Amino acid sequence: MVLTFRNVHNWMARGQEENAMRAFYDVQKPGGIFGGVEHRGNPSVPQDPKSKSGYVNEAFMIELAESAGFVLEASSEINANSKDTKDHRQGVWTLAPTFASLNDEEKKLFSEIGESDRFTLKFRKPKQ
Repeated sequence: MVLTFRNVHNWMARGQEENAMRAFYDVQKPGGIFGGVEHRGNPSVPQDPKSKSGYVNEAFMIELAESAGFVLEASSEINANSKDTKDHRQGVWTLAPTFASLNDEEKKLFSEIGESDRFTLKFRKPKQ
């Protein structure tokens, strides 16, 4: 089993997302599970290849994992946050817990939003 929590945007910033996904696939036994949680981007906004905002479109993540050979098995809204508008000046880092470049008054406003909206996905390596 391989789990990753809010790392895909970091790999994208370095152009390493495909390498990471292939490595996760290669290390798994047939039937192995790959789970990922990431800041959910706005699906109506094209995916920034470097994910400078920290947001990743769910469809991009699914395509990335499937191109490595994984099969999407399940998704969950357990980490969803409908208050996140995904258009913050410092991206996900504007929100809690980072509050990047915010004064005290802004921190109070953004604390009402909470953390970013996130998708949670479960993939499986085919048993073949």
